[in-house]
Amino acid sequence: MPVNIEDKISKLSPAQRKKVEVRATEFIAEEMTLRELRKARKLTQVSMAQQLGITQDSVSRLEKRSDLLLSTLRKTVEAMGGNLSLVAQFPDRAPVVLAGIAEDDPRA
Repeated sequence: MPVNIEDKISKLSPAQRKKVEVRATEFIAEEMTLRELRKARKLTQVSMAQQLGITQDSVSRLEKRSDLLLSTLRKTVEAMGGNLSLVAQFPDRAPVVLAGIAEDDPRA
């Protein structure tokens, strides 16, 4: 029998609902598209294009892609003022930061 999320939420106490809302907001904040990330950083496609040495149209297309080279993703994140790291997660061990994959000079 299907479960309606609204029914489940309505049965929670106000404190429990608030806790769920806070955690949902945290989850949403943890995941962004490149476009959302750029906007959150208050950057325009034009400014990103200048940083990357490409056209504004190329930035637009880049933000719509679902499959990027890691080097392209790294350069894009760096143009926003950040650093890219890749983390592998497994059910039976702590997360592992992968070295030498998202860097220009591995282990530099």
